[in-house]
Amino acid sequence: MKPRHKRFVLVGVGIAGLALSATLVLSAFQKNLVFFYTPSQVFAKEAPVGKSFRIGGLVENGSLKREADGVTVQFVVTDTAKSIPVYYRGILPDLFKEGKGVVTEGRLAPDGTFHADEVLAKHDENYMPPAAQEAINEAKANTAAQSLVMPPKGK
Repeated sequence: MKPRHKRFVLVGVGIAGLALSATLVLSAFQKNLVFFYTPSQVFAKEAPVGKSFRIGGLVENGSLKREADGVTVQFVVTDTAKSIPVYYRGILPDLFKEGKGVVTEGRLAPDGTFHADEVLAKHDENYMPPAAQEAINEAKANTAAQSLVMPPKGK
């Protein structure tokens, strides 16, 4: 084989190796990618079915219920427009409280409940994911705008 052909083979093998490496990295990244949705987006069917994703919002006041085993809990996550019941089996973070922000990761069941594998509480007790905060602010603005609308005056 001529030296020129040997170089072509080496370059070809090098390019194939880089392509294989890039494919493996992108495949691993895709498997670990988890998207965030608000309860309103879940109700609008924007969330993936059968795949793990995160929902976030506020824990509805009065919705927290603990099972007798002390590990299983039920609560409702809301963005003030829509609400989703969440079931979780595990130890809740110290910052988890009703009326505070929460992010849960898990899957949506066929009956519309969310079965969480993990409950996340980050930063401090005032933590709110940006998308969840925007959804809450938008829902509050819509509610305020509806209350300001006055019926037309009769002549």
